[in-house]
Amino acid sequence: MLNHILKRAGLASLVSATVLAGSLSSGCANMNDTDRRIGTGVGIGAVTGALISGGRPGGTAAGAVLGAGAGWLYDRERKRHYYYDRHGRRIYR
Repeated sequence: MLNHILKRAGLASLVSATVLAGSLSSGCANMNDTDRRIGTGVGIGAVTGALISGGRPGGTAAGAVLGAGAGWLYDRERKRHYYYDRHGRRIYR
């Protein structure tokens, strides 16, 4: 089944998704937690959107937007479980 999906999505979509994932993972060294989580959501959403839509640009873009929203919501939920003390240390509740 996966082989059929990959053939339908096309090699160009697979290559572009791989390049996008590689560029996101290599550029995350100086990002804060929020940016990293949103960027990961964009990458996962774009790849998922491309696979579901068969590589159409609209489906890929929609997946990226939904992934960014999911990454932001995940970050917001994670930040509810800790705070910073007066010395700048992260304290978990």
